[in-house]
Amino acid sequence: MLDVATLVQRCRHGDDLAWEALVRRYHGRVYAVAYHYLRERDEARDMAQEIFIRIYEQLPSFSSDDRFVPWMIRLARNATIDRLRRQKARPPRSDVEVEGALPLPATGPSPEEASLEGSRRRLLYRAMDGMNEKSREILLLKEIQGLKIEEISRMLAVPVGTIKSRASRARIELASRVRHLDPSYGV
Repeated sequence: MLDVATLVQRCRHGDDLAWEALVRRYHGRVYAVAYHYLRERDEARDMAQEIFIRIYEQLPSFSSDDRFVPWMIRLARNATIDRLRRQKARPPRSDVEVEGALPLPATGPSPEEASLEGSRRRLLYRAMDGMNEKSREILLLKEIQGLKIEEISRMLAVPVGTIKSRASRARIELASRVRHLDPSYGV
């Protein structure tokens, strides 16, 4: 498996296989950022595609290969926030349902595992929904995306100490909300 710096360099030189490997490696992370803000799977999938187009277009101007992940997440965050702003400016669209669409067979975990994981995810999102935007964003960037405190500080233009205290308070608040929503969780 190639390191990210090599993949980025190859992408800059037009290597389609390197680009495919880069997209495969980071698609889940980009989708997670988009989903965090949009809260709608189809919208998040579309947004992830748009984000990768932006990443591809901006790769020539990207300067620090070892800092690719924070750059990518910042780009994903900003692009998604821009989309939300545009959506607020225009009325919501209505989708037309496709009649007779056949479901595809599942290739992932068993139904029981998927149900348990889905329950945990819904509990987490319900708990996070009640939190303020700053706390949710800190949890997304630090705990879910795994960014370092310093990277988050630069991204949000907030002092490191403030990020540390917000992250600590956000984790405590999230744990409290999860226990409140499901007292049996973690027992």
